[in-house]
Amino acid sequence: MGPVNSVLAYIPSPPQGVWHLGPVPLRSYALFIIAGIIVALWWGERRWRARGGQPGAVLDVAMFAVPAGLIGGRIYHVATDWQKYFGEGKDPMEALYIWQGGLGIWGAVFFGGVGAWIGCRVYKIPLPALGDAVAPAVLLAQAIGRLGNYFNQELYGRPTDLPWGLEIYNRFDPETGARDMMNGVSTGQVQEVVHPTFLYELIWNVLIVVLLVQLDKRYRIGHGRLFALYVAGYSFGRFFVELMRNDEATHVLGIRINSFTSAIVFLAAMAYFALATKGREAPAQLQPGAEPRPWPWQISALRAAGDAATEADSATTDKAATTDESTVSTDKSEGETAQAGDAEDSVADEVTESTTSRTKKS
Repeated sequence: MGPVNSVLAYIPSPPQGVWHLGPVPLRSYALFIIAGIIVALWWGERRWRARGGQPGAVLDVAMFAVPAGLIGGRIYHVATDWQKYFGEGKDPMEALYIWQGGLGIWGAVFFGGVGAWIGCRVYKIPLPALGDAVAPAVLLAQAIGRLGNYFNQELYGRPTDLPWGLEIYNRFDPETGARDMMNGVSTGQVQEVVHPTFLYELIWNVLIVVLLVQLDKRYRIGHGRLFALYVAGYSFGRFFVELMRNDEATHVLGIRINSFTSAIVFLAAMAYFALATKGREAPAQLQPGAEPRPWPWQISALRAAGDAATEADSATTDKAATTDESTVSTDKSEGETAQAGDAEDSVADEVTESTTSRTKKS
């Protein structure tokens, strides 16, 4: 437990994260996720239209991407923190309690991307261009969602005595008096003061959002490269935030598994940014059914196919030319034969006329 200095103005935690409207629980975690999704849809739609895209496309694709992202985020969380739900004394059904927190951003982005790909296939929208349009909006939604972690008193770091340390309170069920950090109500008793890593990540996300918008305005980034920068920027910050966290997590070689994931995803995103097509799509390419520009790894194959088609056309032309030459030669030969025949006929006529003339004289 970190020292509690009464002189320093530590950040207090909310007294509770769940409120009840009659029998209906209002969970701050869910409310902030919903708020983030709404902001992402609104801003993403505005950015998509500004780039020349068809109105309503973001919402259409989101009908596939959002549910897939929520499911993927939960799958990643359960897979990497399985010990919380499976084993002696654990209730596996709690793995489905998404409203109690626990969404892995890596699974959310991956499965959400798959859902977006399906939606783009259905509506014939270029996925890379759509990803560029919504990238800053999605990251801002992540920042808003981190406020839910604040109300849940989760995703915090190691103990600290820094002025901006976060106070973690004991929470208890008001009816039973049992300790319940997730759903209970605080008595104001400070359990420990820790690094507010959720706040560090929130601030980092907002900074990357501003950077993405400015880079996009200045360099007109397209073909999925802005989305790659979003993924790389988030992964870079998340790597260091993970090193500060102290909550329960799966470790590999003594390192939190999310640190490994952050590093791998960062390298993959930067590789895509370096290889993808430069520039930005023309507005006509954003319309449904527009022919997308080829990926960098498709260019060599397309060139080879073009060369093969050119060779085939050349061979067809040469064959046609040979056929024409043969036809001309045949026609010339037939013409010469006909001329020879005419000459023979002429000689025969002269001989006949000469013989007839001699016969008359005789």
